[in-house]
Amino acid sequence: MDVLDLSRWQFGITTVYHFILVPLTIGLSPLVAIMQTKWLRSGDTKYLRMSEFFGKVLLINFALGVATGIVQEFQFGLNWSEYSRYVGDIFGAPLAFEALLAFFMESVFLGVWIFGRGRISPKAHTIAIWMTALGTNISAFFILAANSFMQNPVGAVLNPETGRAELDGMSGFLEVIFSTTTLYAVLHTISASLMVAGAMISGISIWWIVRAVRSNNEVEAREFWKPAAQFGLKVLAVAGIFAIGSGHFMGQHIYDVQPTKMIAAMGIYESGESHDLALGMLGTEANADTIISLPILPGLESFMVTDHASGPQSYLMGKGEIQDKFTEAFGDIYGTDVNYIPNEFVAFYSFRVMMGLGFASLGLSILGLFLLRGDRLITSNLLAKLFVWTIPLPYLASTFGWILTEMGRQPWVVYPNFEREGNLAPSQMMHLLTENGVSQNVLSAEVLISVVIFTLLYAALGVVWFRLIVRYVREGINPSSKLLLEEAPTKGVTEDTKLSFAY
Repeated sequence: MDVLDLSRWQFGITTVYHFILVPLTIGLSPLVAIMQTKWLRSGDTKYLRMSEFFGKVLLINFALGVATGIVQEFQFGLNWSEYSRYVGDIFGAPLAFEALLAFFMESVFLGVWIFGRGRISPKAHTIAIWMTALGTNISAFFILAANSFMQNPVGAVLNPETGRAELDGMSGFLEVIFSTTTLYAVLHTISASLMVAGAMISGISIWWIVRAVRSNNEVEAREFWKPAAQFGLKVLAVAGIFAIGSGHFMGQHIYDVQPTKMIAAMGIYESGESHDLALGMLGTEANADTIISLPILPGLESFMVTDHASGPQSYLMGKGEIQDKFTEAFGDIYGTDVNYIPNEFVAFYSFRVMMGLGFASLGLSILGLFLLRGDRLITSNLLAKLFVWTIPLPYLASTFGWILTEMGRQPWVVYPNFEREGNLAPSQMMHLLTENGVSQNVLSAEVLISVVIFTLLYAALGVVWFRLIVRYVREGINPSSKLLLEEAPTKGVTEDTKLSFAY
């Protein structure tokens, strides 16, 4: 493989590893804050024990997330220096805010939350976890804003003298971070992250319900694990509805600004009206020869994009029409042999896996709430295993959604914005092919060595993360253990109440 392919593989591997951890931190931090707030307001210690128990999971996840995220920014300068040269002025601004504001906020206040348990007042301690959650989600916002510029560049102009994209003043920066693409991405990502956290809380809690009941400890199952399970299931259900709704409107927006991504994801290969939902595709790895449709609901695919199942308003552009449009626009710059349609196999099935696992997670949350209604408890080992296996479903849905986002943008690293710059000549528009964004002075052997090293290192970190999570989950809670936060001072700090590690 050449430098381009190896660099893409490296960025894909490290990003997917990192993104396995990110959604749980985004989703779990506000849920732990809610648990602790419920204790602060009600005085019910079960909520404090919930925050302590799931707070350990949050800490492990955050630490490994930081470790796997450090590499990301270095790749822009090392493997993708031409990309950084082209859009560094725009791309770097939200990333700088993420590092200097959001990451600093979440790291500092998480430290206060860890070391301040039993050392500062309960109210101050609760504020610390809320600030951590706020910083985590602000961090996600700025990173998604930077990525959204790659998907649909706004708020910038191309400098013809330098050949670089530059921010269009302060108003341009605000347009970058508050673009329609950014807002859809933030809403969809945070909803999906809450699904991940809800599945984690409910899966662990239901497993403990069954274990406690079978150990003749029904009191613990009812007083602690059942409320935790119901809380997680409710979050999973509500977040699932928001994720599906935001995903629907985001898909319609993407069809307008990135039609090549959506026609590959949905399997729209012939222009026309009233497209049926495509269930499968057959063909080569990158291109489809046969589409297996579902004619039970005629025009469903058209309805998903246009809100019309039939008639002229249900018309969707097909693969050939869009390819011709891009070739006509950019043929003089890149030639007529460039395939502007992304890998159809990856886009098509990533879209369906994401949707299928999302709907499955929502369905299982409803099932769990039904099984735990009233005074009922789940006592079946089979059901315990079912809900444990529910935990990875939102993870996988989020991962395949991210794969669709990035792979569906190809062959562009900065996708041209026809809506904003359609009246300009193609040479005056902001756009960059992925192959033109890679570093020119990096050798294939150098990238290959780093790919192997980082893949093995991240795999080892993944094993550490999994084993630590399993270890602390299996420890469970000790209802008779001392709750440090209950003994926190209400005012003043003595030699005995200085900050110290509480775990």
